[in-house]
Amino acid sequence: MHAGLRITAFAAALAATFGTAYGVGEAVDPVVEDPAPARHESHGEASPTPEEGGGHGGHEAEPPGGLQISEGGYSLDLRTQRITAGKRSDLSFVIRDHDGRAVTAYQREHEKELHLIVASRDLVTYRHLHPTRAADGTWSIPVELPRAGGYRVFADFTPAKKGAENLTLGADLAASGAYEPQRLPAPNTTAEIHGYDVRLDGGLRPGKEGELKLKVSRDGRPVTDLQPYLGAYGHLVALRSGDLAYLHVHPNGEPGDGATNPGPEISFTATAPSSGTYRLFLDFKHEGEVHTAAFTVRAGAATAATGATSDAPSGSSSAEHEDEPGHGH
Repeated sequence: MHAGLRITAFAAALAATFGTAYGVGEAVDPVVEDPAPARHESHGEASPTPEEGGGHGGHEAEPPGGLQISEGGYSLDLRTQRITAGKRSDLSFVIRDHDGRAVTAYQREHEKELHLIVASRDLVTYRHLHPTRAADGTWSIPVELPRAGGYRVFADFTPAKKGAENLTLGADLAASGAYEPQRLPAPNTTAEIHGYDVRLDGGLRPGKEGELKLKVSRDGRPVTDLQPYLGAYGHLVALRSGDLAYLHVHPNGEPGDGATNPGPEISFTATAPSSGTYRLFLDFKHEGEVHTAAFTVRAGAATAATGATSDAPSGSSSAEHEDEPGHGH
């Protein structure tokens, strides 16, 4: 899983915690829903400028992923373009080839044929979902989005065709209802959820490699027995504020059956495609539950140096796991 921002994960790894997991169909699906941040006049994070958040003012090392609805001869046909906020609705789409035919064969990557990300334009609400595919190539999954406004849907997949490359295609989704825009959470270096503490050290640099280190602890002690989730210890989704340029990557190497990560630190080398503010969502699994940590970072500023934390938590969450043992509904 790799597109857009070039982030190469290293160290046999884990990922970080915050939020929860939202499972539908055949997957455990992380969810982050931040509480409404402070109103504009009281929040410390400024609205992204074109130079900061839109990706137009910095150097682009590679074309970011998720900004196009068609690429490499494939297109995302989003059949559900509008839903009602707060109401459970079916989200459906089709991936089409250059002849307009529905794609029905995919390479499995990290145990799934396709990874679906849904994020609000303000990057306050985040979903990592795994829809089911019908024989005719139609993908579908029930989804409930908490707030009205604009969302971006990302389909991350690799066609089964020989020589095909991984693609991330994006399309807009609207959630109707009373719209109240929210501010992007301020830069933060720590996240806490359900007794886990996660610390982010390092920073992003436009056009240059930077190192990000994540340390997970609980009750003041390092977590050293993380479990594999979707074939890896750690997962990362990075979204650029403004245009929502996308990346989803995993640590190098995959754990063996029953393996646990010695932890408690995972390290990524990351190259931001431009200056700006980025929202990072990092997942790990521990004691049968998937957790997602959300961080706001600015490319060009080391997170450890800022020492800043958000006025509101970087994400709050509710959790549902439909395919994990011990989680009934």
